[in-house]
Formats: sequence, C-alpha cells, structure tokens
Amino acid sequence: MHYHINENAWEKIYEFLMTVKRIHCKNTESLRLFVEGVYYVLRTGCQWRMLPEYYGHWRAVHKRFMHWAELGIWDEMMKHMSDADIQDVMIDSTIVRAHACSAGYDNVGY
Repeated sequence: MHYHINENAWEKIYEFLMTVKRIHCKNTESLRLFVEGVYYVLRTGCQWRMLPEYYGHWRAVHKRFMHWAELGIWDEMMKHMSDADIQDVMIDSTIVRAHACSAGYDNVGY
C-alpha cells in the first residue's frame, strides 16, 4: 500500500495518538489506514461517499472521524503537529476561485 502521509509525519501522529486515552491504538495498520482515509478526503475535497473502498467503508470512517472530532482529538493533534512541515497542504490564492460578488459585483437587475 502506498501512503500519502510521509513516515516522519506518521511517526509524530502515531506518537501523539498513543497518548490519547480515549481511543484504541493497538492495530497500527488499521489506525494508519483510517488517518490516511481522512487525509484523502481532506486532500482531495471529495465527499465521504467517494472515499476509496480500501480505506474502509466510508460511513464507518466518517463515523469514527466525527467521534474523534467530538472528543477534540483532531484539534489536539493539530496543536501537537503545529511544527510539522505542511507545505503540501498550503493553499495558493492564485488557484482559489471566488464568485464575482465577492469582489463587489452587483448582479441585481440582470
């Protein structure tokens, strides 16, 4: 299996997850696949239903994602990973499209 999260970042993520008492982290492969699946959705912007099957059933991955969100695990992880190199997730404003009304265009009367 090809992973999109590099090994250094995964080691930091796993190190953090091992400290979280509210989740089970014994199956490292399953845990990594889940985090990779969440990363896939965030990276591609696809709907949860479009998550490739090899990450698991989309509904189960989404349910676990929401459970972790309710527990605040994602927020804690972001704080823990704040010094990580996240160059691959930076957004360049030249590729972000905005609707004309965001620049003050008034479409009333047309």
